[in-house]
Amino acid sequence: MIFDVLTLFPAMFDSPMEESIIGRAVRQQLLDLRVHNLRDWAQGKHLQTDDTPYGGGDGMVMKPEPVGRAVAALKEKSPDSRVLLMTPQGQPFTQRHAARLSQEAGLIFLCGRYEGFDERIRQSMVDEEFSLGDFVLTGGELPAMVMIDAIARHLPRVLGNAGSVGGDSFADGLLEYPQYTRPAEYQGMKVPEVLLSGDHARIARWRREQQLLRTLERRPDLLESAELDEQDRQIVARLRNERKKI
Repeated sequence: MIFDVLTLFPAMFDSPMEESIIGRAVRQQLLDLRVHNLRDWAQGKHLQTDDTPYGGGDGMVMKPEPVGRAVAALKEKSPDSRVLLMTPQGQPFTQRHAARLSQEAGLIFLCGRYEGFDERIRQSMVDEEFSLGDFVLTGGELPAMVMIDAIARHLPRVLGNAGSVGGDSFADGLLEYPQYTRPAEYQGMKVPEVLLSGDHARIARWRREQQLLRTLERRPDLLESAELDEQDRQIVARLRNERKKI
C-alpha cells in the first residue's frame, strides 16, 4: 500500500515513521511511505504556497495551484489513491475508518498550515476530510502520522500477531478489556483469579463482561451503536442496575 504525504515540513516524519512497528514495516516493504515537500510544486522566486485571504482577515491561506499540481503528479503515478484532507472541519477519524482505508490501493494525505486551504482544493481534489477531535493543531502533519499508524496496523504482516487488531479497543465497537501480566501481585493489587484459572471459557466470559463494563463506565455512547447479542444486552442491563445501587 502506498502512503503519499504532502507537507511543507517533511522532516517532521523522519523519526516517528522510522521507529517501532511502522519503521519496520517500511524497511520490510510491507508499505510504501513517501513524504513530499509541497514547495517542489510551487513556482516563483520564493516558491510561494500561501497567500492572504480574499475579503481580509488574519493569517494566510494555502494556495490551490501548488496543491493541484502536486495531487495531479501523485495521482499520475498512483491513479487509484484516495485523497484525504487533514482539517478540524473533517469527520472524526475512527477505528472503522482505519479498517476501511486500509483496503485502498493508496492514500494521499494533504497536511495544511496557517489558516487552512483555499476552498477550491476541497471542491476539486479531495475525497474525504478527517479530524482527530474538536481541537486545532498547528498543522496536519501530526493527524496524518496518527492516521497512517492506525491504518497500517490493519495491513497484512505489519503486526507480529495478526490477531492483535481484532482485540483492540473499538474493533468491535467497544473498549478493550483490562490486561495483566507478571507479577501476579504488585503493591497489594492482585491479578483477577479467573485469568490464572486456565479455564478459557470463563476467561472469555470475564473479558466480555469487562469490555461491556469499561465501555459503560467510560464511553456509554458506544453501546448505542455496538453490535450486541442478547447475552450482551442482559449483561449491560445487570451492570446498569448494579451501578444504580451504588
